[in-house]
Amino acid sequence: MKLARIAVDGEVHEGEYRDGVVATDDGEFVVGEDGPLAPPCDPSALYCVGRNFAETLDQMEYDVPDQPAFFIKPPASVVAHERPVPYPTFSEEVTYAGELAAVIGERCHRVDPEDVPEVLRGYTIMNDLDALDQPGRTARKAFDASGPLGPWIETDLDPHGIDMHTDVSGERRQEANTELMLFDPYEVVSFLSERFTFRPGDVIAFGSPANPGTVDPGDVVEITYEGVGTLRNEIAPPER
Repeated sequence: MKLARIAVDGEVHEGEYRDGVVATDDGEFVVGEDGPLAPPCDPSALYCVGRNFAETLDQMEYDVPDQPAFFIKPPASVVAHERPVPYPTFSEEVTYAGELAAVIGERCHRVDPEDVPEVLRGYTIMNDLDALDQPGRTARKAFDASGPLGPWIETDLDPHGIDMHTDVSGERRQEANTELMLFDPYEVVSFLSERFTFRPGDVIAFGSPANPGTVDPGDVVEITYEGVGTLRNEIAPPER
């Protein structure tokens, strides 16, 4: 089942997404006619794992980590599917990363790997935008609109062994399978849950395969994960 949120007349309604319609307790809303899709959840934080694909280590000349390396994006980084993403005014070198992301379904802490499926609402897709010319991981990755998220949450998904690809303005830039992750999604959620108390709607992103190239205003980034869908956003000119 796909869970989606739609913005209608200033209010966000949540329900099941079917063929362009979000069926909620308040009625059925047609995406695009009644309103756009909203971000699929309202996280207190986005916990993001980096260096989780072997080819990324090769690209960046990193050593294999002993444990997941992570950073945090704030709620201000979230942008919905199909919404424009302003190019940051402070950077001249921005790249993308197509990532599978889990959405927490209940407050939890210290979750064993085998119990992770029980605390998840499902899976969505995140684009981890990165201002490469900025100093330090937070400055590079934790700015406004740096985490496009969507289009919905797929509740029935095994995250193991699924294909993904990323196209930038029609050019295939990434193509991989989640079996190439160094750290299993359940292992990642368990590892982070020992350090943080997760809240409903929080997001855990599992990293990206190598992402050659950068993006410019006018580019359209489309990230597809098998069994979930496609997250699509256009890179807009800087907001001056």
